Amino acid sequence: MTKTEHHEEAEQNQQDLPVSITGRIVGTGFTGGILWSLVGYLFYLFHFSEISPNMLLQPFVIGEWKKQALGTWISIILIGVISIGAAFLYFVCFKRFKTMWPGLIYGALLWLLVFFVFNPIFPDVRGVTELKSDTVVTTFCLYLLYGMFVGYSISFEYNELNSDKLARALGSPRE
Repeated sequence: MTKTEHHEEAEQNQQDLPVSITGRIVGTGFTGGILWSLVGYLFYLFHFSEISPNMLLQPFVIGEWKKQALGTWISIILIGVISIGAAFLYFVCFKRFKTMWPGLIYGALLWLLVFFVFNPIFPDVRGVTELKSDTVVTTFCLYLLYGMFVGYSISFEYNELNSDKLARALGSPRE
């Protein structure tokens, strides 16, 4: 075997290595945070919701830029980063469940946490009882979808990884 063939084979083997469960959780959390905060921003632009993703920066950053496009994009990226932590929390608590219900429950719990527990941190966001019903319903559904996306993705990856391990332990390669 020549040096070039050996190098190509080593590259092929490295490409075949599966991504670790940690990497998948990070990817799922970040993607879910970005995706659903972008959808939330669209809901804000179309006046389905009074809340923009840049509410995240309101209590922590000085300057009017936080209410402009730059503030919105930075907020969306920060939501993606924060979502990684939420994805790990889901993994720790609900990874074994194979249905969509734990994800929906998780999304509802996150909505309650953000709008009731963390609400005092965000002075520009009124309390749930003071928000328009469109905003309450839209944000609640958005959190349900986020929870289902993250929950179903993480549960699928976890159960897929465990079925691969079981197949290898039994001596039959899984296809």
